[in-house]
Amino acid sequence: MTRPQRTAIVMVIALAAASLSSYGVYRALAHQATGRVEAPTTAVVVAARALPVGRRLTAEDVRVVQWPAHLPVEHAFASVAAVIDRGLLVAVEANEPIVAHRLAAQGAGAGLPPTIPAGMRAVSVKVDEVIGVAGFVLPGTRVDVLATTRDARGEERTTHLVAGNIQVLAAGTRYEQERAQTETKPLPSTVVTLLVTPADAQRVALAQAEGELKLALRNPLDGDVSDVAQVSTRALFGGTPTTVAVPVHKPSVAARAATPVAPVDPPGATPAPPAPPPPYTVQMIRAATSTDVIVRD
Repeated sequence: MTRPQRTAIVMVIALAAASLSSYGVYRALAHQATGRVEAPTTAVVVAARALPVGRRLTAEDVRVVQWPAHLPVEHAFASVAAVIDRGLLVAVEANEPIVAHRLAAQGAGAGLPPTIPAGMRAVSVKVDEVIGVAGFVLPGTRVDVLATTRDARGEERTTHLVAGNIQVLAAGTRYEQERAQTETKPLPSTVVTLLVTPADAQRVALAQAEGELKLALRNPLDGDVSDVAQVSTRALFGGTPTTVAVPVHKPSVAARAATPVAPVDPPGATPAPPAPPPPYTVQMIRAATSTDVIVRD
């Protein structure tokens, strides 16, 4: 037997032995029992689809999923029955957990009223594509309310700030919101509902009755509300400025009561004469005596 033949026989035997060994290991691993560790979970109620603010939850709106126990959701619910017939205070997205602070209290109902905080009011203004900032005024955005009115003679128009940094509660009527969800596309809103203080609610209502309203969209991170000046037609086109500073936030009744007010003379009263100037004294010294002499004008 030649040397190449012996080398070939050795290679064949080694290849056969390696193949048998690999097959034996494969069979052993295939029959070996594999252990699987299940991570602990907990039941959490989530939204079955995107839900708008004010919606009364039904069994079709939510579902229960298994949530990792090591990532708990604070104030979440474990059963669907705990959230049924409660209104949403904020809009939620699909598969988002339903938590307690986003739901109205039991028996409070649904819709817009439960979303209004104590001490605040909701006022609606009629808008169009221009007033509504081309459809960018959406729930949760913040706006300034501007009013344009005419003077008593109807000759000059004036624009001033009515209320600043106001939160938008809802955009559109209930019918428009339901239609937008059904057609899955944005629709122009005809009504915008604003969250305001009682004093600002009166100002907005009066401004809407007396003139035209416009909404100015704000950056949500810009919370500064400073006093601004009203702008008139005469000042706008280069005439004599007639701008007057209009404060946005007025002091409370208690603050005004604590502020001293200077007395005002009644109309037609004769002004009191000015007080005479105080006298001054000159000291005269003669020899060893001194004399004080009072001198007047």
